[in-house]
Amino acid sequence: MRKILLSAGFLMMSCGIMFAQDKKSKRAKKKDKAKTEVAAPAAPAAPAAPAAPAAPAATLPAESLEFKDMVHDFGTIPEGPDANFVFTFVNKGKEPIIIQKAQPSCGCTVPSFSSEPVPPGASGKIDVSYHTKGRPNAFTKSITVVSNAGTKVLTIRGTVEKAPVSSVPENNSMMKTN
Repeated sequence: MRKILLSAGFLMMSCGIMFAQDKKSKRAKKKDKAKTEVAAPAAPAAPAAPAAPAAPAATLPAESLEFKDMVHDFGTIPEGPDANFVFTFVNKGKEPIIIQKAQPSCGCTVPSFSSEPVPPGASGKIDVSYHTKGRPNAFTKSITVVSNAGTKVLTIRGTVEKAPVSSVPENNSMMKTN
C-alpha cells in the first residue's frame, strides 16, 4: 500500500512539473513574438498627446518670494496639543507664484498650503503644525518650500515640556479590568 501511494505521489509531482515547464515555455514564446512584432516597422502613428506637464521649474527670481519670517521659535510649549504657526509670504515679482510642494524634515511636522497661484503683490500662507505628543525636549524642524521662484527653507523650533504624570496610578496588571 505504501509503495502504491508513493508511486502515485511521484507521478502527480512529475505531471505538475511538466505542466509548469509547459506554461513557462508558452510565456517565453509569447514574449519572443511580442518582441518581433515591436521590432517590425509599424505604420506612422498620429502624434502622441503631450505628457502631463511637469512641475514648472524656477522661472522667477528668488527675490519674488519673500517670507515675513523664515524661522519661528515656539519657546516652551506643553506636550499634547499641536503647535501651529502660519508662515506668510508676499509675491514681490511680476508673475504669479505657484507653490509646488512643502516638504517637512520628518513626519511630526505637517505643512499645508494652497495650490492656487499667488498674483503679484498678493500674499500667501503656509500653515505648519508640529505634533508634540510623545516628543518632550527641544526640537528644530525644517520645511522645504519649492515654487516657481526657487526653493526656500523655513524652520520651526522650541522646547516641548513633558506633560505631568497623572495622580492616578497606571494599571500595569496583565488582567483586563472592566
